[in-house]
Amino acid sequence: MKLRIIGSLLFVAGLFSVGLAGADSKTTAAGKGQSHIINPADVKWGPAPNSLPSGAEAAVLDGDMAKKGSQFTVRLRLPAGYKIAPHFHPADEHVTVLSGSFYMGMGDKLDESAAMEMKPGAFHSIPTGVHHYAFSKAETILQLHGVGPWGITYINPSDDPRKAASK
Repeated sequence: MKLRIIGSLLFVAGLFSVGLAGADSKTTAAGKGQSHIINPADVKWGPAPNSLPSGAEAAVLDGDMAKKGSQFTVRLRLPAGYKIAPHFHPADEHVTVLSGSFYMGMGDKLDESAAMEMKPGAFHSIPTGVHHYAFSKAETILQLHGVGPWGITYINPSDDPRKAASK
């Protein structure tokens, strides 16, 4: 059960939807086949896509989340107390905690008592379509990677921040 939870627990990233694909060209990586290095001081943070609750920041390190078949790597910086309601993604999601702690749980209801803590260095692979939720208690930085096109579907449509933004 723990392996399944850990294996399907991520986020969040859910986090990311296609909105990150339009990030500043300085934060997007070189074209396919080109080598590039991005040191921590060179990461360019900007607002996370509107598919995530407000308050998070994102940085595209490589790829294009909107492009079919494009491998992408994105970082998210989440403030303390940040919550991502239950959701799922159209493709497998891979999350690594770089700093802070990230809490992930499985299912259709955000239940903090059932979530597992992911400490710095923790990795989580979540298969396509698995329902999960996530939250942070302190500032946390995650690295997500996957294959586009990327998206997030909230279990309860009223939890979708894009719905609130359009009102």
